[in-house]
Amino acid sequence: MTAGADDAPSTAFTIEQSVLTRGYDGTKCWVHARSGVIPSKDATAPPTVVTTSQPLMITGSDVFYALNSSVSSDLGKTWSPLTPQPGFERWKIDDRTEETICDFTPTWHQKTGKLLGTGQTVRYFDNKVMTVRPRFTAYSVYDSNSNTWGKPKTLKMPDETRFQNCGAGSVQRYDLPNGNILLPVYFKDPKTTQFSVTVCQCHFDGTELRYIKHGSELTVNVKRGLYEPSITKSGDRFYLTLRNDDHGYVTSSSDGLTYDEPRRWTFDDGSDLGNYNTQQHWVTNGDDLYLVYTRKAGNNDHVFRHRAPLFIAQVDPAKLHVIRNTEQVLVPERGARLGNFGVTHITPTETWVVVTEWMQTWGPNHVIPVDNKYGADNSIHIAKIKWTSPTASDDQ
Repeated sequence: MTAGADDAPSTAFTIEQSVLTRGYDGTKCWVHARSGVIPSKDATAPPTVVTTSQPLMITGSDVFYALNSSVSSDLGKTWSPLTPQPGFERWKIDDRTEETICDFTPTWHQKTGKLLGTGQTVRYFDNKVMTVRPRFTAYSVYDSNSNTWGKPKTLKMPDETRFQNCGAGSVQRYDLPNGNILLPVYFKDPKTTQFSVTVCQCHFDGTELRYIKHGSELTVNVKRGLYEPSITKSGDRFYLTLRNDDHGYVTSSSDGLTYDEPRRWTFDDGSDLGNYNTQQHWVTNGDDLYLVYTRKAGNNDHVFRHRAPLFIAQVDPAKLHVIRNTEQVLVPERGARLGNFGVTHITPTETWVVVTEWMQTWGPNHVIPVDNKYGADNSIHIAKIKWTSPTASDDQ
């Protein structure tokens, strides 16, 4: 169905809640949990789902450690233990500087039959994120035989100053029928204030990811500009949703590379969506288009940047606004932020949104205690969207 402003709340799906793991010791917490799917060669068997996450030092700011990985072969009923991936252990740049990969998103690549994960590098000086640093899009290929991720590599961009700080952190990509990948990235010249977003067309041969070209360079003159972009296709158009410090933005394209001027996300009554300084991602089911997001909700001021609960609502693809009365809570709020998440089409009947409870909040002592009044315990939540009319693609 394609919803309009007067439609009743969606009956296109039901939501089933699940938890991969829970538990929190007050020193580190799991963040950036996202799933990728490996389709089964046996049509009667469920796919293999690979979920990645990484530990965060709770007293720091974006102080990440090596990526971990867990596997399920029964649609999330059981999971293998989260296991550190050796290739993602921090490596030394010099005695006081280290680097690793963060903001990782695994996605199946149908053309090569490989699970390809993308993210970005992050560099630390004395275990603090360097303010001015080189940043690169990183990628890794999953080995199904050993259930491990290969040593990460970096995508070579054009040799231009503005691409010396360029990454694909926390993005959704879109794979074209010929196997080429539309990979959104964000970048910044060291002398500028604003990040810009572009979509790169890349070729992946199963081992190497290669840049071919990129499209429109988009930004807004608002604080840090535009960043953490995500792309999808619905009908005959491509859609790009974008993070900004003050408002979420959206734009669309006929070819996936050249985009209209970005505009703020609004509800269908013209009011601001209320999403700010937080990523948003897409869910599609046939030609139906949905947005997953967080926003100011009137009762969530205690949550860092109002990043919980996690909402889902249908989008009017022509008018590019969120249809308010289709909004549902996808993952409930328990005091911890839910703003860093991933979307995966598991089967034609099921789409997952995976997110961790990030155990930091407002204030000088930003650590959420182990025993907190809201009940957050660093659970890795899996919201399973069960489609009533299953037309969802299982390769995006």
